Amino acid sequence: MRRGGGFDELASRVREQPIAAAIVLGSGMGPVADRVQRLQSLPFNDVPDLEVTSVAGHIGRLTLGDWTGRRVLIFEGRLHYYECGSWRNVVAPVHAAHFLGARVLLLTNAAGGIHSRLHAGSLMLIRRHITWTGPCCWRETACGAYSERLNRLLAEAARRRNISLQEGVYASVTGPCYETPAEIRALQVWGADAVGMSTAREAQAAGELDIECAAISLITNRAAGLSDAPIHHEEVLTNAAAQAERLADLFEASLQLL
Repeated sequence: MRRGGGFDELASRVREQPIAAAIVLGSGMGPVADRVQRLQSLPFNDVPDLEVTSVAGHIGRLTLGDWTGRRVLIFEGRLHYYECGSWRNVVAPVHAAHFLGARVLLLTNAAGGIHSRLHAGSLMLIRRHITWTGPCCWRETACGAYSERLNRLLAEAARRRNISLQEGVYASVTGPCYETPAEIRALQVWGADAVGMSTAREAQAAGELDIECAAISLITNRAAGLSDAPIHHEEVLTNAAAQAERLADLFEASLQLL
């Protein structure tokens, strides 16, 4: 990994105190980072191998800071496959977190609810994912890339903060278009509870690097064909921002249990 400038300074700070967790924030979830006492922030284009994101709701900044007495690394936004056409670039934040010594990774995403119990504002702990992003993907089974220890920790944190936390299977698609009602029906048959355009490849990369991983979907809308209203990115961002405090509460309680 290339190094230089502010990234060298950031790496030096990490050596002074190890990272308790790295957190990747999905669409519209930037307010979560406001809980962090910032020590240093770098735009993605100043971080080795990270690319600038072009999607609204993703700030594109890496922040090192302290949160509830824990040193954390916050990726304020992410790069999607449809922006760059490269899975290597998509998983680059996971490799950056590994390089800086993170051994716990908490992923988030904005997702469409497929299961009848998942509506705008629901939080879903991902138990498994379906990777619908390559050829012959229907031949693959759902993958369990998530730490049972971290899942139990997040569930306990939710209980302590009286936060409703559902569990389910997340389907990852490439985007950038929202799915059609026919695709949603196919994903229902396959066992998906929610759908989005990220997370699965990052979780798989974490597993390959022996990083313990957990992921939360913030449901921002019902998936295509499951409500009368059309889906708009502005709705996704608005609903994500409205629930950012609950997500921050969940992570704050989780960090205290790490």
